[in-house]
Amino acid sequence: MTAAPAGEEPDPPEGDRPEHDRPEGDRAEGEGAAAPPGHALAGLRERKKQRTRLALIDAALELFLEQGYEATTIDEIVAAVEVSQRTFFRYFATKEDVVTGFFDEHDRLLLDALAARPPQERPFAALFESLRVVLRTIAAGDPADTERFRRVRRVIEGTPSLISAHMARHQAAETELAAEIARREGVDPLADLRPRIVVAFYTSAARVAFEDCARQDIWDPETVAARVEEAVALVHRTMQDWV
Repeated sequence: MTAAPAGEEPDPPEGDRPEHDRPEGDRAEGEGAAAPPGHALAGLRERKKQRTRLALIDAALELFLEQGYEATTIDEIVAAVEVSQRTFFRYFATKEDVVTGFFDEHDRLLLDALAARPPQERPFAALFESLRVVLRTIAAGDPADTERFRRVRRVIEGTPSLISAHMARHQAAETELAAEIARREGVDPLADLRPRIVVAFYTSAARVAFEDCARQDIWDPETVAARVEEAVALVHRTMQDWV
């Protein structure tokens, strides 16, 4: 059983705040503008929220793998973490979101990285270099995230309803990537099919590489990155030789 971190502390009333935690305009003349401790408190709250979210994910994944996704209830998940359903729904709209939402942060990071790539870089290269950013971020992060990723993949692959939901999320992410490629290239994403085509090639190569790694039980981010790079290079050769 994994207990969630202690709850958040309420904000102190305005009149009870220390001088250094009051807005700059409310301070006495001549006082310094040092960084308020309230910023540190806000950071502490965010860390507590992140720990609670990860505790819910870990408890849910353990239950999903033990007794099946469909057989597991939200009541069982919150009981394992010793929080209320209200707390659960602060982080996840549905039970499905616990699994499919795990990739949302990676999707946002990929899109942001793509937008930041040099404008003269070719679309396919920009997509792959953006994926490198995501994989490096995962590799530099908490090693526990690698294990979570492995468990999420196992749950999805063993649950038909989650496979469908994951594909829908994947298609939405592809649409956003294609829109960004269209913006970079100065074309209309509705009238010009090329952004969607190049994104489809990229995501297909990445998906084949990820699935091959999963099949061989390879989860190390650096190894996965190398396999994705090989798959992307293979796309170029295949298009030249087979099309």
